[in-house]
Amino acid sequence: MSCSTISIFGNKIFSEILHEMKLFSEYKVKYYDDINLCVNDAEKKNQLVVLFVSEIKKNFLSEIKKNFFPLIFIADSSVLKNFTPSEIEGKLSIPFTILDFKKKVITVIAKNEFKKNSLINLNDYTIDKNERKIKKNNLELQLSEKEISFLILFSKNKEPISRNSVLRNVWKYSSESETHTVETHIHRLRKKIFEKFGDKNFIKNNNHGYYI
Repeated sequence: MSCSTISIFGNKIFSEILHEMKLFSEYKVKYYDDINLCVNDAEKKNQLVVLFVSEIKKNFLSEIKKNFFPLIFIADSSVLKNFTPSEIEGKLSIPFTILDFKKKVITVIAKNEFKKNSLINLNDYTIDKNERKIKKNNLELQLSEKEISFLILFSKNKEPISRNSVLRNVWKYSSESETHTVETHIHRLRKKIFEKFGDKNFIKNNNHGYYI
């Protein structure tokens, strides 16, 4: 398990309790008075963040979800009920048992690792293989399975990719096939990317093939 530190904000006594418990001896437990420092360290060092909060603001939630570290919100049920599972995946209602917390830690870290393994960086974009989406800043676009395969191929090649190579690797066609499949899909993908992100130069081409 790559995440070995539990960073806690909002409840110093709870952090001291965890530090003394054998149940959490595999983790380093750190307490933060500064939420920004807590989040920054978690992003750099892949730490699990546990936030004890009395309220959760929508703008704070959208900002913190840009990060890819595992996260648990702990609050009264009256606070958490205002958010859907898609908005807050890792959450615990007060009161909770220490075993409830342990289970939540294991689950959240595992989901985070799975999510990280599904993400691919492509220039300024992030490709999510599992969700079949391409993302940039706060925008995201749903793509087809072939479009995702196409972009993954780009991520693995620094040099331009020929039409024949795309046919073989994405559509499993022979290089001799007479088809406009590649050209048609690139045209559609360029249009979708421009409409969502305003990017006119997402897929370029030269005498050697296509590139991003």
